[in-house]
Parts: sequence; C-alpha cells; structure tokens
Amino acid sequence: NIAIVYTVAPEMPAMFDGMKLAAVATVLYVIVRCLNLKSPTAPPDLTYQDTTLNHFLLKSCPILTKEYIPPLLWGKSGHLQTALYGKLGRVSSPHPFGLRKYLPMQDGATATFDLFEPLADHQSGEDVTMVICPGIGNHSEKHYIRTFVDHSQKQGYRCAVLNHLGALPNIELTSPRMFTYGCTWEFAAMVGFIKKTYPQSKLIVVGFSLGGNIVCKFLGENRTNQERVLCCVSVCQGYSALRAQETFLQWDQCRRFYNFLMADNMKKIILSHRGALFGGGSTKMVDADLSRLYTATSLMQIDDNIMRKFHGHNSLKEYYEKESCVHYIHNINVPLLLVNSGDDPLVHNSLLTIPRTLAEKKENVIFALTLHGGHLGFFEGAVLFPQPLTWMDKVIVGYANAICQWEKQKPPCQSQGAHSIETKCQDSKS
Repeated sequence: NIAIVYTVAPEMPAMFDGMKLAAVATVLYVIVRCLNLKSPTAPPDLTYQDTTLNHFLLKSCPILTKEYIPPLLWGKSGHLQTALYGKLGRVSSPHPFGLRKYLPMQDGATATFDLFEPLADHQSGEDVTMVICPGIGNHSEKHYIRTFVDHSQKQGYRCAVLNHLGALPNIELTSPRMFTYGCTWEFAAMVGFIKKTYPQSKLIVVGFSLGGNIVCKFLGENRTNQERVLCCVSVCQGYSALRAQETFLQWDQCRRFYNFLMADNMKKIILSHRGALFGGGSTKMVDADLSRLYTATSLMQIDDNIMRKFHGHNSLKEYYEKESCVHYIHNINVPLLLVNSGDDPLVHNSLLTIPRTLAEKKENVIFALTLHGGHLGFFEGAVLFPQPLTWMDKVIVGYANAICQWEKQKPPCQSQGAHSIETKCQDSKS
C-alpha cells in the first residue's frame, strides 16, 4: 500500500511524516478490502440433478456456466451493487410503452398491471408472455423493471408487470388493504387476465426479491396455477420470512441498517394511503396503529402492527409461516430457476440451504449462486461505468429462450408440463 502511494506521488514522503503516510496506506487498504478488488470471479455455483432437460438448458443458456464479471472498481462489493440498484435501478434506462390495466378484486381492491406488447417475433414462432412480479414496494415504472421489459420485448416476449397494491403513488387504494409479503391475489388476477385474453400464449413466470416469494407461492398453492406455464425464474428472494426474521435484525453485513431503510420506505407507502387504510377504524385504534407505525424501526415491527392484520393473521409467526413460499415451492413441477448472490447483504447465507436442498431433491430445479451481484444488482462493465443491461436480465431471457427451444425441439415421447417434466415413452427402453 505504501508503494502504491509513493508511485502515485513520489514527493509525498517529503510532505508527510511516517505516521501520516501510514494513515494514507491504511485508508487505501480499507478501500481495497471494502471494494473486494482481490476477490476472484467465477461461474455461478450450480446445483441441479443430472437430467436431459437440465443439460439441455445449461448448454442452450451458456451464460449460466460462464464467469460473471462485475465492474472492476466496485462490482465485487455487494453493498455498492445493492446501493447502486437502490439509488438508480439501472443506468440509461429505456422507456417502454405499455397499457395500464385495472382489475377489480372481490374485496373491493383494484389491482393494476402494465401490459407491454412484443417488439419482434419470438425465435420459437410462438406467443409467449412473461408475467412479472417486482420487488417490495416496486412497480412497472422502476428502472430495473423497465430495462428488463425492454430487453424482453426485443426478444419477442409480451410482458405483464404487476404493480404492487399501493406501490404506485398516483393510484389510490379502493379498499383498506395493500400488498403484503406473500399475498398472491393480485398476481393471480393478472395471470388470469392474460390466460383469458391470450388463450394461445404460454407463460414465463418471473419474480424479483419479494416478487420471487409471491410467484413461487402462487405456483405451489394450486397445481392448476401451473397450467400453460413453461417455467419460473426467481431472483434474490429469501424463501422464508420466519427464518429471515432473526438474521434481518443482525448487524452482520449492515443488515440491520438495510432493515431500517426498508422500514422507512414502507412507512412512507403506508402513510401515503392513510385515509384508505385507517379511515374506517375507531379513533383510538387508528391512533394506536399510527403511533406504533411512527416508532417502528424494522420491517418486522411494521409487519406485526400493520401488515399481518390485512389478512387477519393472529401473530407475526403465523403471518410469516402462511406467506412464505418455502411451504409451497416443493409443489412446483415446471422448470424452476432460482438465482441468488453470495454477497447479497439482505439475504443471509443460511437461507440459501432452502433452494440448494430443493435443487438436490427435485429434477426440475436449478439453483445458481453467484459470488457477486448484491441484491438485484448484477451489473456488468469493464472498470467503472456499468452497462445498461445486467447479467440478471441476460440470464432470465436466456433461460426462457432455452425453455422455449426445448418445448419446440423435444422428442415427441417426452412431455413437459405442470405434472411432468420428463416422461418417456413406454417403449423407450427398447
């Protein structure tokens, strides 16, 4: 480190005494450690069973088997990847044009989603729609969603993006309820609309972070939800809110600080709909709920005092148990790609035993764990400036393309659907 300082400015030893020079060297050392410049790059760590389908997918989607190389100066820091995603979403984000749809729900709520038509013919010649569920408090106007939608449209996919109930600042709630960690009602309504409006279209299900929990829970809740679904991709989800609860209160990887920031954002969303959410209750109850909301410093406190009550859960434990996909994901029989990052500051490494164990037990699951990427970052770029399109965007579309290719080219004696991934002919042994 001292040699680095001297090389940059050889006159520095004459200007600084030894203590000051050591301090500069220490700062440089801390910066290098924080940026993880010496951290290696490697292909994702893949967990999957040895099946014909999985080999085909990995061969047809080679990005999953190649090194993910983040920007040199900062891309190996999960914190900086996460911070850049949180602050900018993406760089040079496009502006895809979509139509907003409104769906009345049985309880009086109004679900909304944005529909984007494809900008090219799909390589398979088929009609394929991506049904997309964003992360916590997100919607179709977020930069990372716009970037992914634009890329998918150009590859021939129609895209339907759910706007989480209450997330859009210009859309008023029509019932005393907003989105929660695992409520699938709005996503199910959007999928139902797509299936009815485009009866020939096959579906690719995509979920980001909290959205990954929702889409996996949706598919696993009822086998009929998997009809016409070709595959599902989940990126950076935590799988079990109950198991994540304890880790999210720890200061390791500054997770407690992220918890505070996310709780603050949730407060703003809830308070922006204060009239619709609290207008019908008694004054004392409303004042008590708002008092607890104002003083909350974690998502768990907000979930316990506000969110769980939207669906009548008696306790926070019950809320997390019922809303987590870990209890439903084993019912998914369509091809499933689960992607996480090893330096994601929001998802503790202990939670990753869930997707790894699932991939070891089920032949339809591939679990990909990258060394770097942060939380929904996965930026690519040479040294400093990231590219508009991320590794994550390329992986999802590449995997979807491989699934569509498999559907078109698979042998007639093999069928892939909601109840069977790879069924061979009776006489295949011959």
